[in-house]
Amino acid sequence: MNSFRIGFLGAGGIARAHAYALQSLKFYYSHPPVAGLVSVSSARRESREAFAANYGFRQAQSLEDFFENRDIDTVFILGPNNVHFEHFQKALQMPEVKRIYLEKPVCSSEAEERQMAQLLAGSDKKVQVGFQYLQTPAVRETLRFWHSGILGRALHFDLKYYHGDYLQPAYRARRRTRLTPAPDGGAMADLGSHGISLLTAFLGNGLQMLHAVQAGQFDDVPAGSDLFSAVSLYDPQSGAAGHLSASRISSGSGDLVELEIYAEKGVLRFSNRQPDQFSYFLEEDGRWVNQPVGSNYAGITTFPSGHVPAGWLRSMVHAHYLFLGGEDPDAFIPDLAHGLEVQRLVRETAHHLAQFRNSVKL
Repeated sequence: MNSFRIGFLGAGGIARAHAYALQSLKFYYSHPPVAGLVSVSSARRESREAFAANYGFRQAQSLEDFFENRDIDTVFILGPNNVHFEHFQKALQMPEVKRIYLEKPVCSSEAEERQMAQLLAGSDKKVQVGFQYLQTPAVRETLRFWHSGILGRALHFDLKYYHGDYLQPAYRARRRTRLTPAPDGGAMADLGSHGISLLTAFLGNGLQMLHAVQAGQFDDVPAGSDLFSAVSLYDPQSGAAGHLSASRISSGSGDLVELEIYAEKGVLRFSNRQPDQFSYFLEEDGRWVNQPVGSNYAGITTFPSGHVPAGWLRSMVHAHYLFLGGEDPDAFIPDLAHGLEVQRLVRETAHHLAQFRNSVKL
């Protein structure tokens, strides 16, 4: 078993999920990596000390002391969106660090995108971006089926990622930092980025952003922060076109992710309303097939059982397994290049949303 000396930059809710996933590896895999929890750092001393005590980190440190810590070889960047780039730069300079797990968005501006691309070209460190949804068993199997070529070339597509929580004023008040204008904040940066990641995994790099609109206005939300946004996309490789929409204000939707790809020989469909399967239709057969998946990671792990449904946290556990050296030839692993491709489209969305707001005088 390989051992890793891990440090967290961030001590909020997403950091707690990562701590859970790391400490769960031993239950799922026969030869799990050993995750040694060395240090956690965040802006507030009280929060990092409480986090360290609650989740088994040896110490809580200031940012300055964290970046000087020679005992850390693996960094998780889990703080607010607007510090991801700064923390990434500094983590790259830590001489003992070999791996960096970077939560999305990878950065907040086009200038930072360019700098990250340059840093990537000159670095031998492993970087994985936090698009954990790609490791959901049903998404993993849907991707494998799509790339088999059975359905042929994509013709058009539609993807939705909806929440409804931001309809509640009290919820918005607790999440002011997520109401910054795109591309740093907003529904497309927070939720739609996962949708863009999925579409890129299925269709490849190079998607073109054509148009964007937004909706949902509240007095306590800046006009530049999209609560609902929809974009039109074109894939120059296949000639397919389609839509992606992201929402924080869709009442009753829960955590809804739905993808449909219509192709020459049929259609592919996934919805987390039925998280343990995907569906496809073949023109040749003229019938729908519902393909059960459950928690199946065939040949890798069978715990708790391949037929039980898998939740969001399960995909994060598998993402950590891959990040720490686990082998899964069927996995799509979101590296920094993937993260930058997603960020390009999020940034272009922000540009088109600004044009839309000007045209309708929002």
